[in-house]
Amino acid sequence: MNKDTYIENRIKLMNSIEDNSVMILFAGKPAKKTGDEFYQFTPDKNFYYLTGIQEDGHLVVLSKYNNIVSEKLFLTDLDLDKEMWSGKTLRDFEGKEISGINDVSYMKEFTSYLNALIKGKERVNLYLDLDREEFEESDSVSNRFAKEIVSKYPHINIKNFTSIIAPLRMVKSENEIKEMRKAIEITIEGVKSLMKNVKAGMKEYEIEAYFDFECKTRGVKDYAFRTIAAAGKNATILHYVDNNSELKDGDLILFDLGAQWNLYNADITRAFPINGKFTQRQKEVYEAVLRVNKAVIERIKPGVDSKELNVWAKDLIAQECIGLGLIKEKSEVNRYYWHKIGHSLGLDTHDLGILGREFTFAEGMVFTVEPGIYIAEENIGIRIEDDILVTKDGCEVLTKNMIKEIDEIEEFMK
Repeated sequence: MNKDTYIENRIKLMNSIEDNSVMILFAGKPAKKTGDEFYQFTPDKNFYYLTGIQEDGHLVVLSKYNNIVSEKLFLTDLDLDKEMWSGKTLRDFEGKEISGINDVSYMKEFTSYLNALIKGKERVNLYLDLDREEFEESDSVSNRFAKEIVSKYPHINIKNFTSIIAPLRMVKSENEIKEMRKAIEITIEGVKSLMKNVKAGMKEYEIEAYFDFECKTRGVKDYAFRTIAAAGKNATILHYVDNNSELKDGDLILFDLGAQWNLYNADITRAFPINGKFTQRQKEVYEAVLRVNKAVIERIKPGVDSKELNVWAKDLIAQECIGLGLIKEKSEVNRYYWHKIGHSLGLDTHDLGILGREFTFAEGMVFTVEPGIYIAEENIGIRIEDDILVTKDGCEVLTKNMIKEIDEIEEFMK
């Protein structure tokens, strides 16, 4: 994406906040792993959404006084010795070109700039990307900074800006959708490789490696989340990530996975037979889940309430569980299905923590549809997950090229 995207994102954001407000976003720092090793860095997604910058250590300040918006980007101070070990960091002209922010300085100037921005003001709203509403409970860069500001400037009104940026990020631009299509395309190729190469006797991590290979050879640098490769009974554990069990003939294997492309994520789940042929019982359960998957997708369009959709979908699954002989009353469905029908998808897999929150579907949103039935006593766990783009009159299945019909699966796996 080019800088015009980030400029537009900042304009929309600043139009959403009141006057006498300052907003500070941090790129973040790499988390320490052990000794002098660090985990792979991922920038704060809100910072990236507004700047397009993926390096650590930078920050951006956006302010609005007398309805005039100012923006300033602060880059990590230059350290030529460190660059000999870790590589070149962003220069001011590069930060300007990526973000579209004309006023770019280095971190050594940040404190004096902020003091001049808020000192002497009677009342200032300071928006930060806080992890929780009660920022004292967390120790992120933004939360630590909030504590320092409150002690130095008691008149500052600290606010969490998640509720402001969430509605903006939930509706994707054409450029964002393009990135997600690419992530989905790569993920589908990876799943096809899994289906072609799976066989009994392998370990879950062995077959998982085929997905990794397909992603890496296509330029993927990171994944949406840790791959779930769950064979047999393991598929009844929603977030199973051990991936170390042996694949057995006659069992199903469930994969929940996603490639990441330019920080935008795919999220697909498919379950298929290790030997390429469904048993009769596996077919019955799979078809039940597939019917719910299709029905929910058919229902999604602008104006639909997510809470009502979840209630309706759960009722469908309960009916299917009764038909499968698993339960006698709908109230018993939690024994075999206990999660929601889906979540918003984008820069985060569970985008903006929307999982668990209610909203109304609107054009441009991307949402997962992932019904499942999990029968531990039968070693069967099936979830079928598609990524859905809400359109003007309905929705588009972004994952439509990933087969999910039983006859298609069995034919493909021959």
